[in-house]
Amino acid sequence: MSDDRMTDEEVDPGPYHMRLYVAGQTAKSMAALANLKRICEEHLPGRYDIEVVDLMQNPKLAAGDQILAIPTLVRRLPEPLKRIIGDLSNTEKVLVGLDLRPKARIA
Repeated sequence: MSDDRMTDEEVDPGPYHMRLYVAGQTAKSMAALANLKRICEEHLPGRYDIEVVDLMQNPKLAAGDQILAIPTLVRRLPEPLKRIIGDLSNTEKVLVGLDLRPKARIA
């Protein structure tokens, strides 16, 4: 039986290396991390890693990725580099921002 549908790996390149910049354990920072983990588990299972950078502990790291607001997600790989600012609660906006295609819903 032939299946012409593309696999997740063919649709989206991987692995995805992401860095989430936060400032302490604020509600918005924690929400951004929880939302990012949920989105990655749903759309990139086993093909992502997340590095959390707390700028309260390491403020100099903000300059490297030109961080102007917190929380900010930076997708480092695959290129090109992408940035998303906010708590990542709008899943569709995050998927578009990361160049991910939402999984097709099975009816």
